[in-house]
Amino acid sequence: MSTVKNGYEWAKELPYAVTVCDTEGIIIYMNDNATTTFAKYGDNLIGRSLYEFHAERSSAMIRQMLAEGSSNSYTIGKAGVKKLIHQSPWHHNGEVAGLVELSIVIPQDMPHINREA
Repeated sequence: MSTVKNGYEWAKELPYAVTVCDTEGIIIYMNDNATTTFAKYGDNLIGRSLYEFHAERSSAMIRQMLAEGSSNSYTIGKAGVKKLIHQSPWHHNGEVAGLVELSIVIPQDMPHINREA
């Protein structure tokens, strides 16, 4: 039996950070892991702008993704932890409605597998 109460409940306890913004860059959702990951910026970031927390170069990339409906993926390393960051638009009625960012801890030596059809 499902206990889902809203559209985001499934993401609440995922083992990686999920942050969602609207088309203005306003944060509308953070799961538990995202809240912990970005706690240095405050207890509740819902309703705040992503642009407050990004340098101009990153802010320009966010604006471009929102305007074009494009995605961005990269890896980062910090304090011995490697993460995959994936930012992608979400849609409502066929229109870009904002961005979703996933921040997933990955192994330092994660294998890459080529699968041929």
